[in-house]
Amino acid sequence: MATLPGGIQGLDPEALSPEQLEQLRGFKIQTRITNEKYLRTHKEVELLISGFFREMFLKRPDNIQEFAADDFFLILIPDYFTDPRLPNKIHMQLIKEKKAA
Repeated sequence: MATLPGGIQGLDPEALSPEQLEQLRGFKIQTRITNEKYLRTHKEVELLISGFFREMFLKRPDNIQEFAADDFFLILIPDYFTDPRLPNKIHMQLIKEKKAA
């Protein structure tokens, strides 16, 4: 076992065999490719995340984790994520981005 930051005992990454390291490397690469394909086909994810970032930068909270957990999702969900116009807003933004490309 290796000692991790904070004195936590964890698995020793050097304990993996070269074959296991290669399998892990391949898994990480495949996961990134899969995630990238998903994000490229679902542009609405980028729009939703950018909405969160916009609110975060406008409000500039001292504690971002608290803002994300409490303020943004409890306050903006009724206003943003559950807005019945949200699907249309995202659709219109996607059309706008296609025209700009």
